[in-house]
Amino acid sequence: MKTDPKAAVRFIDLNKSYGAVHVLHDINLDVPEATTTCIIGPSGSGKSTLLRCTNLLERPEAGKIMIGDEEATARDTNIDKLRERVGMVFQHFCLFNHLDVMDNVTLALRKVRKMGRAQAEALAMEQLDAVGLKGFERRRPADLSGGQQQRVAIARSLAMQPAIMLFDEATSALDPELVKGVLELMGELAKSGMTMIVVTHEMRFAREVAGRLVFMDKGRIVEQGPPDEVFDQPKSPRLQHFLNQVL
Repeated sequence: MKTDPKAAVRFIDLNKSYGAVHVLHDINLDVPEATTTCIIGPSGSGKSTLLRCTNLLERPEAGKIMIGDEEATARDTNIDKLRERVGMVFQHFCLFNHLDVMDNVTLALRKVRKMGRAQAEALAMEQLDAVGLKGFERRRPADLSGGQQQRVAIARSLAMQPAIMLFDEATSALDPELVKGVLELMGELAKSGMTMIVVTHEMRFAREVAGRLVFMDKGRIVEQGPPDEVFDQPKSPRLQHFLNQVL
């Protein structure tokens, strides 16, 4: 595989197993800087595991992940420093229900980056304003809609000023009427030049926003390329079958 010298993230012969179950098989993928890569595929194809390996929520058994020119999978990697550079938004928000919005957003700034409260809150306010939640800072997660909670989760990740954002099915837990707003926010991030890897089942978003589309099945990358090429000229029977089911 030809590599991209300006790749923000590079997966090299990556393998991951859970016991006897081989989840990722020899993943090779370059994610160029300032682009959005969308990963699609059926449930159980390894998409979320690939993201979780990227910020070391899971450790692969073999292969490498390069973040810029640094090996994220090296044994001496400082995980806290890595996660400052690689933000992640999960399917189920993962907010602290006993904290208000402001404290959810500032917690990592104060604990990980050792910011003072005033500086952390000023940065948090910038991000809450950017995601449309100015004025919500003293509400608890339980007082917010699902879409608002996901916006808080995005603001929390952005406040750490990461170079790369990972989104793992960020809209799949939302009611249909709330999906559009979160996808629009993600689209704005893409336009701003944020490097993003997005696991999604939103095919329209993938076609319109992604610079590169990756189709995974059974732990392998089956096809990848520009969205129009992958959607309109699928080469493998497996991708053809998948698209027939979801489009």
